[in-house]
Amino acid sequence: MDHIDAAFFAFAGLAALWLAYLLLRQGVRPGWPLLLLAAFWVVFTYLLLPRLHRILTVIYVPGYFIGRTRTADGLLGDPVNIALLGHEGQLHQAMTKAGWIRADDLDAKSGRKMITATVARRSYPNAPVSPLLLFDRQQDFAYQQEVGGSTSQRHHVRFWRCPDGWMLPGGYAVDWLAAGTFDKSVGLSLFTFQITHKIEANTDIERDFVVHTVTEANPDSSVRVIKDFSSGYHSRNGGGDLIQTDGDLPIMDLRAVPAAPVPSEQQSDSRDKRPAQTVFGGGVAVVRGFGTLLLALVMVLAPRLVGTQAEVGDTDGINQTTLVTIAAAIIAAGAVLDILLGAATWVGRNWSRLLLMVYSVLTILSAFFADLSGSQLIGISQLPTIATGTLVLLALSSHRAREFAVRGRYHPKTLGSQRLDEITP
Repeated sequence: MDHIDAAFFAFAGLAALWLAYLLLRQGVRPGWPLLLLAAFWVVFTYLLLPRLHRILTVIYVPGYFIGRTRTADGLLGDPVNIALLGHEGQLHQAMTKAGWIRADDLDAKSGRKMITATVARRSYPNAPVSPLLLFDRQQDFAYQQEVGGSTSQRHHVRFWRCPDGWMLPGGYAVDWLAAGTFDKSVGLSLFTFQITHKIEANTDIERDFVVHTVTEANPDSSVRVIKDFSSGYHSRNGGGDLIQTDGDLPIMDLRAVPAAPVPSEQQSDSRDKRPAQTVFGGGVAVVRGFGTLLLALVMVLAPRLVGTQAEVGDTDGINQTTLVTIAAAIIAAGAVLDILLGAATWVGRNWSRLLLMVYSVLTILSAFFADLSGSQLIGISQLPTIATGTLVLLALSSHRAREFAVRGRYHPKTLGSQRLDEITP
């Protein structure tokens, strides 16, 4: 199954490359087609470059823990600069008491609110943060503090639950790892040209701010520091921002903070959340299905609008109206199948995800070979079909969509309380 998904993943990158080429080919013509150049930029920046980065980084970026997160595109992200001891209830209690606000999960609704608040320079205290990966999964949750009532500047820290039995290099067992950075402005990513937050280079300042605010507000907590846990370094994160750190790793002990444990079935786990890629891929298939249903209806009720001639005489003994009706019925059946597969994918069925990707591959390949042979050069009217197939393939071949479909629901057991007894400051 891994090899099959890897093939879909790579093919989606090639499909995005071809779609970008088609948009550029059609967009360089004078007149309104020049608007397609904007679509080219979106495809190139948000679809093609991220997928190419993801394919390449699978080869050369280490998959084991190196004290750095990874972006959804596979690039090295922010440094992991805080560790914590304690159960989830204690962590939430400590952060809330210190004046931190839990960020909303990133979805269509919160993303739209985030964009609106940023453009209008309005406050959005629960604004979502972009996903970063550690342990091959995105953060379980994040906390933040706005600065100046704007989403452009904010303190924020992401948290990941450590796997059962996992230890930091050196044999230190902790419950949580975190990455705290300060957003100083909004700009363009150096590597993908996407609009993103730019962070303050000295990440140690934010690390120390998080530790100070939490320990100051929670007298029952304590902190010890592993000096020179990693080499001090200067580097760049996934957005191309400069980062620098001295390599120290503070470990906050929250086990004495009074808070009720979170029941295992309610514990935060990002893998249990329906990913945006699944929502988007399934949604595109459903919308495409309803659009195709509308086309089939028009073929029957207003055949002239789609170029069919229902009033033509018999063709080999079959009335043309009958042929149009049969064709519309076949198209409608395919549309219903598209809707059902999209809905099943949204729920989390892996078989429907695979079938939708197979359908997208066949659609894209047939159009590609027709264009290559010159039998049917791809024009503007064919771009929506190719684009929807590419979007579905890119979304559903992503790691998050595959994990959600294959993994199913899983709630980790409450982590044990035997943890780090002593760390030399």
